[in-house]
Amino acid sequence: MKFSDIPGHETAKQRMRTMVATGHVPHALLLIAPEGSGEMMLARAFVQYLHCMSPTPDGDSCGLCPACLQHASFNHVDTHFIFPVLKKKSGGITISDDFLPEWRSFLTDDPWMDFQRWPAILGKPDGQPRIYVDDADELRRKLSYTARTSPKKAALVWLPERMMEAAANKLLKLLEEPSDDTVFVMVTNSPAEILPTIFSRTQRIELKRLPDETLARMLMEDNGVNHADALAAAHNAEGNFPAARAAIKSSGVSKKFLELFVWLMRSAYTRKIADLKLWSEKVADLGRDSECRFLSYCQRMVRENFILNLQRQELNYLDSGEQAFSSKFYPFINERNVEQLINEFNQAKIDIEGNGNAKIILFDLAIKIIILIKA
Repeated sequence: MKFSDIPGHETAKQRMRTMVATGHVPHALLLIAPEGSGEMMLARAFVQYLHCMSPTPDGDSCGLCPACLQHASFNHVDTHFIFPVLKKKSGGITISDDFLPEWRSFLTDDPWMDFQRWPAILGKPDGQPRIYVDDADELRRKLSYTARTSPKKAALVWLPERMMEAAANKLLKLLEEPSDDTVFVMVTNSPAEILPTIFSRTQRIELKRLPDETLARMLMEDNGVNHADALAAAHNAEGNFPAARAAIKSSGVSKKFLELFVWLMRSAYTRKIADLKLWSEKVADLGRDSECRFLSYCQRMVRENFILNLQRQELNYLDSGEQAFSSKFYPFINERNVEQLINEFNQAKIDIEGNGNAKIILFDLAIKIIILIKA
């Protein structure tokens, strides 16, 4: 992985280049980033640049030397990966090395590191991967050896916030007694969940979310979507590229949600109670998870239409289908009803998440929309 392979983050890249060029590489570097912003790619690029035997004049790894080729195949002898895994059913120790085939496949298939996919790759979609104390013990053993092919060994830790307490305490010991030839590079999406004493012993680089236009351009290139749809997906994913990519690929779901939203609003406006009862039954058939995602979608559509009503189209992020409907619907969302509409959708979501009867909750919501839509 080279710096040039990663979109954005130019300030962070330059800071990393300077660290290596001046020889002021910290013993523990923590990258703090929003999920899906390419944070793990940047950590890998930094370590590859640190190990590269023939760095380029513009400050990047060459991609061709033995060290770079080993990094490309995830086999660099002085690079050690630690990442969340699932506890073995058979008992015994559980370390990252036990899952290296899955890890290498994951990195190869999706360098953006979509954590939502990781538990399924480990064999348990609803699992909660963690970093266990056995990994900290194994890392201590590995780092006790001197670097073999590079001036420095590198320990790359993905999501240290997922460390079990015993593992975090043992990693702290390693950070408190660093050897001159060891560099820790950690990547986190939730810095507040990291053991404070570990956090305080790191030099930190904070990454910003990727700009919507950058993500939109990538989505257009990779998926062949138009600019409006790509920009809407990028914005709604809050800079998370895997989430934006998933939204584009599941456009059929978004289209279905739009159809249900349009049905609700038109039936509420015309006060067709029978249609609203049928609507509530159709939505209830989606299942609890999809019902909640649909209600979140409704909240977003209300917000977007209110912004349209304020004549601030530059702040709108609607795809082409949503824009076509909202161009006529937005006058009905105004300062008199916008807050209460959002609150009603949110309360319905809370009630459904609490195992309430979806048909009753949704029909009650639809009746309230009748009143609010004409406010």
